[in-house]
Amino acid sequence: MKSLLSIVVIILSLALLIPGVTQPILTIQGSIEKSELVEAGVTMFTESLSEDNRSNARSMLDMAVSMLGFDNIEGEVEVFYKTRSIVDTVNELYQSNNILVAALVGLFSIVFPAIKLLTMLMVNLPIFKPLQYGLMRFIGAIGKWSMADVFVVALIIVYIAGNASAGMGELLTTTAHFEIGFYYFSAYCVFSIASHWLMASSVNKRHTSKPSR
Repeated sequence: MKSLLSIVVIILSLALLIPGVTQPILTIQGSIEKSELVEAGVTMFTESLSEDNRSNARSMLDMAVSMLGFDNIEGEVEVFYKTRSIVDTVNELYQSNNILVAALVGLFSIVFPAIKLLTMLMVNLPIFKPLQYGLMRFIGAIGKWSMADVFVVALIIVYIAGNASAGMGELLTTTAHFEIGFYYFSAYCVFSIASHWLMASSVNKRHTSKPSR
């Protein structure tokens, strides 16, 4: 019974992993107040002039802004809207020539989790019983990377946030919220831990239930 439950939980973990890496995990929006954008434009223009002309140009521009009502303008301008999944991030890293980082992210967040779950599934299937010992050793060998996928997702979130707001300074107002892919991936992590515990418990029970010779 426990072996069957372990198989069900492993299959569920695999089913959660797929949307967890393909669906968006984070969306970041950046906006700038229109009044601050006008002020920044005026400042940038005047700073490009020589010191002799800067003061007069600033006064004239401030007057023009005031006459046109730009100093009282309200609202925000959306500067960027970025939403990414783990697969999208791997592709973006690869396209930006960060090939090693892309490979590591893909390895720890997609390849390792999939291989581990498939191996755990094989352990629970009677057809692979002769290979059970070797498969358990393999799972133990890659078990040291069991939390690497969580760490990678945290790095992806930091990467997306940093890349989105780069060079915008204090003018930028950034808002971020998690998307459905983040919750799928979080659920995968929980069920993956549960499936590992059930698998180990089921295998141990099988070994202890064997009659001694």
